[in-house]
Amino acid sequence: MTQSITQNHFELFDLPVQFSIDLDQLNQQFRKVQSEVHPDRFAAASGAERLKSMQLATQANEAYQTLKKPTSRARYLLQLHGIDTQEDSNTAMPGDFLMLQMEWREAMEEASDAHDIDALERLLTEMRKAARQFQQDLQQQLDENRAFEQASGTVRKLSFIDKVQADIEQTISKLEDA
Repeated sequence: MTQSITQNHFELFDLPVQFSIDLDQLNQQFRKVQSEVHPDRFAAASGAERLKSMQLATQANEAYQTLKKPTSRARYLLQLHGIDTQEDSNTAMPGDFLMLQMEWREAMEEASDAHDIDALERLLTEMRKAARQFQQDLQQQLDENRAFEQASGTVRKLSFIDKVQADIEQTISKLEDA
């Protein structure tokens, strides 16, 4: 086994340590690493080798899940630079984003109460567009400007959008099942 348990997620998949990554390359590298460390390949190995294989397979899964999602990838990059995004404790947001949050929540509640799946889908589309803009901001903040504190605020915004999108998707699912 050539892999090391101490590698960071980017090194594990032979990717540059930056926000902008090639998702196809990530997928290919994940499959490659998984095939190299899969516990089934070590069924006849010593207990220590089987354990290391399990640890590497677990690390590969966690690393893949982290890097494939923009919000968690940015959060991880910031952690590598010693920055805590403080998503649970720092809820301060610019006024315009707070207003947007309230508008999205209100629109979601109204559409949900009206059982209007189309309105929920339109809201999801609007939120995905906002998320893509924040992801572009993160690319600039992290990869170009190395503005880590600013990126921390952008991650908090994206995290909020992720949560509301999940709520909307869950609401759509419930309405479709009703």
